[in-house]
Amino acid sequence: MEQPIENIELFYLTLEDFEALKEANIQSYGAMPNSYWKIEEIDRLVKLFPEGQVIIKVDGNIAGCALSVIVDYDAIEDQHTYDDITADPDFKIHDEEGDVLYGIDVFIHPDYRGLRLGRRLYDYRKELCEQLNLKGIVFGGRIPNYHKYSDQLSPKQYIDKVRQKELEDPVLNFQLSNDFHPVRILKDYLEGDKASEEFAVLMEWDNIYYSKPTKKPASVKSVVRLGLIQWQMRPYENLETLLHQAEYFIDSVAGYRSDFALFPEFFNAPLMASFNHLSEPEAIRKLASFTEEIKQRLSQLSISYNINIITGSMPEVVNETLYNVGYLCRRDGSVERYEKIHVTPDEAKVWGMQQGSELKTFETDCGKIGILICYDSEFPELSRLLAQEGMDILFVPFLTDTQNGFSRVKLCAQARAIENECYVAIAGSVGNLPNVHNMDIQYAQSAVFTPCDFAFPSNGIKAEATPNTEMILVADVDIDLLRELHNFGAVRNLKDRRDDFYEVKRV
Repeated sequence: MEQPIENIELFYLTLEDFEALKEANIQSYGAMPNSYWKIEEIDRLVKLFPEGQVIIKVDGNIAGCALSVIVDYDAIEDQHTYDDITADPDFKIHDEEGDVLYGIDVFIHPDYRGLRLGRRLYDYRKELCEQLNLKGIVFGGRIPNYHKYSDQLSPKQYIDKVRQKELEDPVLNFQLSNDFHPVRILKDYLEGDKASEEFAVLMEWDNIYYSKPTKKPASVKSVVRLGLIQWQMRPYENLETLLHQAEYFIDSVAGYRSDFALFPEFFNAPLMASFNHLSEPEAIRKLASFTEEIKQRLSQLSISYNINIITGSMPEVVNETLYNVGYLCRRDGSVERYEKIHVTPDEAKVWGMQQGSELKTFETDCGKIGILICYDSEFPELSRLLAQEGMDILFVPFLTDTQNGFSRVKLCAQARAIENECYVAIAGSVGNLPNVHNMDIQYAQSAVFTPCDFAFPSNGIKAEATPNTEMILVADVDIDLLRELHNFGAVRNLKDRRDDFYEVKRV
């Protein structure tokens, strides 16, 4: 094209376009037998599935076309042919209740190649697939340069060399660059396709936004609102006054329709003031006697305020052994427990705290979450195990007394967000407790961290609280952005792991 282009537009195909479509079809596939669609076939496709048939016009001339049907993926034979999909003029293979979009043709007129119009057609198909909530797109892709190497390479070997950039195949390269991946070789796919030796590759694109249809009225949320509680350590007369303050904050974040409320590690430590006459190991065990009632009360509040509560952490004695534990109190009334896996040297030395051994992700109405208590966030293996289970949000309740300790938690939490392509929310306590041994001062700046890519803040910080100030922090995180990052990010930390070289696994 030497003349400047004034207009490029995408249109639904109509029967009035047939003659121009036929001419463009012949120009594109002139060497192929039956190289153009018949008018009755186009008529049927347009009537059956108008959204699936589109053309691109350049200055009013048809420059390209994409035709497709919806099929039931399980109904497609592993070894099917192009005729199996298209030979029936009534296109009975089209199934409105199907789960994948099958591309039956894409072509660009030779005069308009080099304008990346094919990418526009592919992008339209992807958007259509997402709008219709289909699993993905499939089609039999030609390998037109295969005839040059068929005496040396099998189709599989040829595909591998194209993927490794050792060989050039314009069609396969284009499909791979548009995020399609090979599924299997199709033999005798398109009769008369001598360039491909009648082989094709079943190519597939996965719709990362697909959600399996359900009869249940509830669904997992895409945008999730987090409510972080930066807790002020202060004297409390008794358990009731502490729970009254906890309810005040839950009411506050629930008033903003938050989906989660996150408390800090050992937020109930002020209650130890009554046990200062005891040794520190005895005092922490006395504090543990409140844990069961706090758990039950916070579970009740999660129901009454319609919010999932992550209870920070509290000491708990199990069979005479002291652990640092917390609870996920879901708004449906269910409760699950989590443990601190790595206790700090101080926790072990002063209190006799023991290491936990339970690690798992938790299903919620906002997707899969993980919870690590403070020091655990500084061990990347734990969050990687959670990421391998599909974690979207990692919650880290923490307690740090110095800026050095806080910096360790903050910087490690940011690293966890990047390397695991997830959101990380941290919440800590501020203030001081001069009347509680081993809990004198606290330093915190609660925050929500994100991966560092174009859809996220460039510094990876979604929101931060004011340092050392009692407050709440409310922030929205978009789970769909994570799905997009996993597949299309500038870098893909999860996908690019060298599982052939190293792995992280449970013992």
